[in-house]
Amino acid sequence: MLEDIEDGTAAATQLAGGAPLHSMLDVADPADWLALDAGAREVAWHRPQHLPGRERCAPLPADLAQLGESRLALALCHRDGRIRQEALRQSARYPGLLPLVVIRCADWAGPVREHARQLLREALSVDSALDLAPLILHVGRRDRGAFGVDALGQILRQASHGQLAVLFADPDRIVRRFAYRLAIEGRLLRPAELARAAAGDQDTVVQDLCATAALAALGDEDAYEGVLPPLLSARNPRTRSAGVTALRRAGRSKQAEPFLSDRSALVRACARYVVRQQGGDPTAWYRERCTAPDDPELPPGAVIGLAECGNRADAGLLRPLLTHPAARVRAQAVAGLRALDCVNAKQLRPLLDDPAAAVVRETATALLPSAKELPADWLVERTSSGRPQHVRVAAFRLLDARGGIVALRAAVALLEDPDRKLRTWAAQSVQRWHPSPDGRRGDAEVGELLDRSRHLFSGHALRRRKWEAGVDS
Repeated sequence: MLEDIEDGTAAATQLAGGAPLHSMLDVADPADWLALDAGAREVAWHRPQHLPGRERCAPLPADLAQLGESRLALALCHRDGRIRQEALRQSARYPGLLPLVVIRCADWAGPVREHARQLLREALSVDSALDLAPLILHVGRRDRGAFGVDALGQILRQASHGQLAVLFADPDRIVRRFAYRLAIEGRLLRPAELARAAAGDQDTVVQDLCATAALAALGDEDAYEGVLPPLLSARNPRTRSAGVTALRRAGRSKQAEPFLSDRSALVRACARYVVRQQGGDPTAWYRERCTAPDDPELPPGAVIGLAECGNRADAGLLRPLLTHPAARVRAQAVAGLRALDCVNAKQLRPLLDDPAAAVVRETATALLPSAKELPADWLVERTSSGRPQHVRVAAFRLLDARGGIVALRAAVALLEDPDRKLRTWAAQSVQRWHPSPDGRRGDAEVGELLDRSRHLFSGHALRRRKWEAGVDS
């Protein structure tokens, strides 16, 4: 509800007027409490005089016991530490203000901080700790915020699996990490549950934490039945790689072979390790699958896998795959030739017109070191508006890599292009352009091109660039 300090200031102004606390912020959202705490300092409700830039509100009474929940919430955020401390004494009347007590536990003023911590110790139970966990962990990242995190951990170590499970589904990854660490420390989750958590969570820290704990908790081979399938089928490569590596320990190294062609380089590397440990030859496995260039079932991972563990002689198996019907196979064949340092610019040139963007991107990357060997006019033709965007971008990348007047000419021609991405890249290319050491000094065309792009430079920068090129300003 409250997105920033400005919203917090507006909410504080309403609270000073007596608006109900629950109507001004989402009490379950830590960000709202933090925004209110910061925004309340911009409201002059607590000052007798009005200062420029601050909202005028009813003044603060001498006796804070007269304050209702809304205005007491603002007193807990007061600029004066003595008033914050007095507000803490009154806060017990309103349990809904406990989130502000949590924030005061990291207060810069020592007496306020210590009083707030005593109140939090008395108020925390498993149920309240579950509700306050997101806020406590956010405040815990501040200076002097460690107390709340420690107190939270002590209380939640008493929580049951069912109670802690509420935090496993929290949208905040910091909360999920904290909850899973507690569950692993307390051995509240079975290996199969940890494996499912590793496979299902979107956070890499949770994935690693749970996958490692699941495998560490295994004691016998039968237990792998509930652990390996979730790990091996996980979308995240790190989780899959943990499952593949565990196949060796489980005595199931043969099951690692299909992962030799996984889409992830990390998983492929782990699979090669497991296969080699059982005496297998991953390179031979890859070569066998790449000998049929027209095989529609050829996995793209097998193509790049061959380059990862093969040698330059294997380029002979990759080149026929440049015309494979599957775009992903063609793209990996290009990447494989680049990895083996066997790029032939003449052979790859036609792939810059490939209908698949992934193939064209890989081809452009592979051809960058050979950009000066490609015909400039041929590349310029592919930057024309009638070409697909991925072809135009790739051609411009190669023209830019050539440098010299060819790169400047191509970039200036695209400064008014309808494609925003190309316009931006062209402008950046012009701004970082410098004359080539082997270029002709005093070239009038360079001066004309720089003048056409003068809106991209300061006056000094433009004169400097012209001076470098030997062109009169």
